[in-house]
Parts: sequence; C-alpha cells; structure tokens
Amino acid sequence: MRVVFMGSPEFAVPCLRALAANHDVALVVTQPDKPAGRGGENGRVARAPAVKVAAQELGLPVFQPVSAKTGDLEKALKETKAELAVVVAYGKILPRAVLDALPRGCINVHASLLPKYRGAAPVQRAVMAGEIETGIAIMQLDEGMDTGPVILERVVPILPEETSGELLARLAPMGADGMLEAIRQLAAGTAVRTPQDHAHATHAPMLKKSDGIIDFTRPADLIAAQIRGVDPWPGAQAQLRGQLVKLFRARLTDGTAGRAPGTVIDINADGLHISCVGGVVAVRELQIAGRKRMTAKELAAGRGVAVGDKLTRPLETPNSGDA
Repeated sequence: MRVVFMGSPEFAVPCLRALAANHDVALVVTQPDKPAGRGGENGRVARAPAVKVAAQELGLPVFQPVSAKTGDLEKALKETKAELAVVVAYGKILPRAVLDALPRGCINVHASLLPKYRGAAPVQRAVMAGEIETGIAIMQLDEGMDTGPVILERVVPILPEETSGELLARLAPMGADGMLEAIRQLAAGTAVRTPQDHAHATHAPMLKKSDGIIDFTRPADLIAAQIRGVDPWPGAQAQLRGQLVKLFRARLTDGTAGRAPGTVIDINADGLHISCVGGVVAVRELQIAGRKRMTAKELAAGRGVAVGDKLTRPLETPNSGDA
C-alpha cells in the first residue's frame, strides 16, 4: 500500500522502519528541527527529530511543516497519491482537511489502552499512576484528542520496577507490529472500528519539570511510581543535606515506615530505604547535582548520606515548563 508516515520522536522510529520494509512510503512528515544544546552562530544548534534522521537513512523524502493548518500539509498529502497516512506521536492535532486528504484517512499508533490516557504522555502518566498494565491502540484518527474508533489493541503488563523510558522502548516495536496488522485488515476490508467509551476517558498531559518534584508526605506506592514515571525526564528530584539530588530505581518495599516522611531508615544493597506515608520506598541509585550517578551504598560509603538523614522537597521549585 502507498502510505504517508507522520511522526517525530524516537518512539515512532520502529513504526517508520517497519512501514518502509513492508509498504511504499511516499512521504515522511515530521516536526521542524528545534534548537538544542550550545554552539552555532546564535548559541544553539538545531536538532532534527529522530524520525527525520531515520527517514534520511532510509532515503525517504521528508516534509517539516510549521503548522498543520495552513493548507500546505493537506496539499502535500494529496500530491503523494497515497491511500493512507500513519501517525505516530506526530505532536500536532490534525484538522479535518488533513484527515480527509487521503482515501483511507489517517490511523494512529497510541501508547495506551484507550480511552484511558489520551494525550501527550500516556506511558509516563500510566506508570506514575501505578497502573499494572497498558498497551498499544491503533485507531482511526478524528478531530479530537485521541478520541477516534479503535481498530485493535495489544495489552502488556507494566513490570514492577519498570521506568517510563524502558516501557516506551518495549512498546515501540509492539506498536509497529500492531500498525502492520491494522493495515492488513484495512487492505482486506476486515478492519472493525470500535467507538471508544468516552465516559471512561482519562487525560495524560505532557510532563513538566515540576512533575519530578518528590513530596514524601504522599503514599509510598505513588512515590515509587512517580520516581519511575519521570525517568528519564524530567527526573525525580529531592533535597538532601542542602543539595539537589535525583532519585532512580525506586520500588515499594515490605518495610514499615515508623519515622517522619522522607527519613532514611536503612541503607543496603537494595538501596536507600525512605520512610513515607503508609510504607517504605527503596531508591537504588542517586545523583547529587554536579556528580555522577551512583548506588545508595556508594553514596553512603562516601558519607554523602546516612541513616537518619531526611529528604525533602527541593528548596527551589524547578521551572514548570517542558524544556
């Protein structure tokens, strides 16, 4: 089938590669390059989206419109003479004119079990909420935010100590497989589009830097889930001995709190055991600002932390923006 691919981040790359290996990709549409890091005449270097890099490696034509609403995207899609557009984390809501530009419209690969976790950060929000399962949904796009009818879903468990980054990496190839199956069904005329139950919808907004702030007066299970959910970005942050510290590899233990929230009650090979409301969270790895990431035992051996220390909210709230 002749198709157009629309996507931007690393999560979308396995879908692009699978599509290119099995179908005729007429055009790849992705976000414009964005400034990142330092260097260049204006002090910042433009960074291409992961999908653009992969498309160039595959020798596919790339289009990077600034907006989906000017008519340029609709025109570009029609000129390809493609049948279908596949959209994976493109980053913009598409207007009706774009959705209708191709005969079979647009299908989307979404990393949640819809209607739960509609929005920009479904994997991160599912992990942060302590969900025990998630999956991939392939849906027909409409003008809403992930509101279209679902063609198929694949369900997977969320592993007990899995971070959002690890889960995204695990879901990406599953999304590619589901995408290919959905296209097979569309081509065969067997695809069933099941409307979502909007009454059970939840929203998964884009993460902010402030989502990484850890408040140890919250329930222990949600603190452990939050630390995993904001890994790798924006990272879980707390204050320790007057310094900003990032927390990694958290899990809920069988321990009993018994001390004020945030108090370190033990340090062993399992990590830094921190008293929280209703339980104890073990944090295996930490990173003091300006230093390398290390295990809790390594930090304790260097006298950077000890039993009885207390972790608190950072003294200064990180910028609430997303970059």
